[in-house]
Amino acid sequence: MDVVSSLNDKLLNQDFGNRYPEEGSLDRYLQIAAAYAVLENALVVLSDLKADKSYLFSGGIAEVLGLERKKEMKEIDSIWEEEIFSRIHPEDLLAKHSLELQFFHQWKSMPVRERSDHYIKSRIRMCDRSGVYIPVEHRTFYISSVTDGSLWLGLCLYSHPYLSPELLTYEGRIVNSVTGVSLKPDKGRCRSILSVREKELLRLIEQGKLSKEIAEWLHISIYTVNRHRQNILEKLRVKNSLEACRVAKRMGLLE
Repeated sequence: MDVVSSLNDKLLNQDFGNRYPEEGSLDRYLQIAAAYAVLENALVVLSDLKADKSYLFSGGIAEVLGLERKKEMKEIDSIWEEEIFSRIHPEDLLAKHSLELQFFHQWKSMPVRERSDHYIKSRIRMCDRSGVYIPVEHRTFYISSVTDGSLWLGLCLYSHPYLSPELLTYEGRIVNSVTGVSLKPDKGRCRSILSVREKELLRLIEQGKLSKEIAEWLHISIYTVNRHRQNILEKLRVKNSLEACRVAKRMGLLE
């Protein structure tokens, strides 16, 4: 999905350089992920952004959601699990990833020592094995590399909510686990991710104009156009300009 792509490349395009996480630390987080699957019967995805790989652990909720439950860990050659995303209500998936986009930018601006104190908690609708949407609690934790503070791992948990009233709409927040303070999604902040110039350039890309034409139209150099293009891809976490246009439109950034 386009929104998934909007997160994908921003996470993968971090400058890890030749720095590697502390030896043995991945095994420690794999054990934590496995424990969540057992203790909460949660569906757990641990994504390694440096290796572009994920590890899936299936607790009991996997069967409820119509997914295969395996005792052993499943490795996926991607930081995203499309089979899980296909079970999420499209509106909730868009809202979920919009909040994650906001969280990523906020997370990157925090002091490294404070980053582990924050996570996302949301209630989404997911299809069960009968094709009926049920409420599911979703949590996302970002884990820094111990060497330079880059976002190294993403831990996503899908489990039954503690309270289960009928869920009509998506609800999500960024939570400080130390203070208990939570922040609602800031739609205005999401819409301001791109600058006025970047939005203008993206509209021209959507019209099919090439970099040279855009440079002439905006009276700027091709170098500046290409720099704006790269900034757009990084901010929206996409692979190319076509995906950037699709994601920006779905998030209401070009309105």
